[in-house]
Amino acid sequence: MSGTESIVVDHATKMFTLRYHRTFKQMTVAALRRQDISDTFRAVDDVSFTIQQGESVGLMGLNGSGKSTLLKLINGVMRPEGGTVETRGRIAGLIATGAGFHPQLTGRENIYLNAAVLGMSEAETKRKFDDIADFAELGKFLDSPVGHYSSGMSSRLGFSVAIHVDSDIFLADEVLAVGDKPFKQKCLQKMQEIRDGGRTLVYVSHAAGSVRRMCDRVIVLEQGKVGFDGDVIEGIKYVKYDSGDETQEELESEDDDLGADI
Repeated sequence: MSGTESIVVDHATKMFTLRYHRTFKQMTVAALRRQDISDTFRAVDDVSFTIQQGESVGLMGLNGSGKSTLLKLINGVMRPEGGTVETRGRIAGLIATGAGFHPQLTGRENIYLNAAVLGMSEAETKRKFDDIADFAELGKFLDSPVGHYSSGMSSRLGFSVAIHVDSDIFLADEVLAVGDKPFKQKCLQKMQEIRDGGRTLVYVSHAAGSVRRMCDRVIVLEQGKVGFDGDVIEGIKYVKYDSGDETQEELESEDDDLGADI
């Protein structure tokens, strides 16, 4: 990697196995009948691109196109079977609801646990604790076990911790920016601050309006492959498959659509 490169994905491939039969009996019967027991598919298929330090990239595509898998490869949660994924610096972000939380610990205790997982020191967490707690808006539930939280509350707490990490790369999964519209807008505003601060931002989204505001480049995945990589407006048009059904005003108003499946 050169000094200005933040993320380099080089011919990355990630495969998964689909099992058609769950029980041993079902698998035995299927094998005797010479039916397929399982199949493999490429969630990420020979993907290559480079993101420079400070770029804000919108990752778009239909549900099942491989966006969340690619995000996990960048984060290091998964490793590719083929190719390489290289990153420079500390990575923060939220790519799975409740990731890194212990259900029997309180929200307060899990802030320290999750912050440590993301590389923050105890002193750093103490210094930012009030800001993290205020951002999550959990109130009295901060001292309740996280196992009693709704998925939305867990996501808000996880997003709040991640957004306060001093990182070089921030991975923003829109589906996890949950809550009412004011909270979603607060998340977007915080991510804009991250972008304006010169950090690399990868923003997984279906909302054309927020991608237009947040990003200076769009990568569109189609069945695990890069279908488009370039200008934001052209990328938004591409992901709509040039249906011609959406007006520009409709494209710009899609911020209300936050929370699409990845």
